[in-house]
Amino acid sequence: MQIPPPQNGLVTLIDQRHKEVAGRKPRPHMGASTLGHPCDRWLWLSFRWAVIEEFEGRILRLFRRGNNEEATILADLELAGVKVETTQAHFTFGGHVSGSADAIVSNVPEAPKTRHIAEFKTHSEKSFNGVAKDGVRKAKPEHWVQMQVYMHGAGLDRALYVAVNKNDDTYHIERIHYDKDAAEAAIERGRRISEADRMPEPVAGASPAWYQCKFCPALTFCHETKLTREVNCRTCAHSTAQSDGFWHCGVWNDAIPVPAQRLGCTSHVIHPDLTPWQPVDSPDGVIGVWEIDGKVEMNGDPEAGGRTSFDLINSQAPF
Repeated sequence: MQIPPPQNGLVTLIDQRHKEVAGRKPRPHMGASTLGHPCDRWLWLSFRWAVIEEFEGRILRLFRRGNNEEATILADLELAGVKVETTQAHFTFGGHVSGSADAIVSNVPEAPKTRHIAEFKTHSEKSFNGVAKDGVRKAKPEHWVQMQVYMHGAGLDRALYVAVNKNDDTYHIERIHYDKDAAEAAIERGRRISEADRMPEPVAGASPAWYQCKFCPALTFCHETKLTREVNCRTCAHSTAQSDGFWHCGVWNDAIPVPAQRLGCTSHVIHPDLTPWQPVDSPDGVIGVWEIDGKVEMNGDPEAGGRTSFDLINSQAPF
């Protein structure tokens, strides 16, 4: 067996620093870019910060490349006579659903009088070839839904999808028609899932081998441990996502600011859908009580006799 070549220390350091700078701060809202995802459960888990997707430094650098590409695409559109009216057009749809389109443009050659939402995506060669062959709606349904939601928010009936092949800089550009029913259904889905107190069922056919599951960040949670590793206000049984876009704490009877949501407090009790343990009636409605391996455990503020959620989670076998 051949000894592998040593890893380049500078590359390792660059990627490590990218991870450190990125940190672990999932977005506070349910983004329009996620609303075409096939699994209600993943949307709920990610919105609840119960499973936080983490990326290697190389992937974070790829994201950076995609972000940097936007300026180049905008320059090319303007070079061709397209008017860029605004960039990063932000839309809110009530509750916790919102998102930002890359741009709003006009003077597109095929329809010079029609304003368009513009969405820019970089692709690997395989991904690009799929979009070029089948169109964005079939090849990248999440991108198609994302544009439908943005068109709805902007009150426009056309979108311009600009795809770039990262291998050879080939462009694929499509004009997308507004589908009112699809846009409204996606927004309503986002509201329903974000405001749901209980975890939804997974995508049909869910199993560790199912193609939509085996590369999902929630694979371990859904098919193995059934236990979150995240302790924050959104994984707490006392917090509620309200229809006004705020989070409410039942212990403190107050709205929870986003910075506080990320930290949680000592009264944190693991949400019952985020643990495999059997719940037992609480003595006061504040302390959580679980049966774990035949033993009754109190979960909550240590000053009230509970064990912290950190302690309970970390007491389980490593996963």
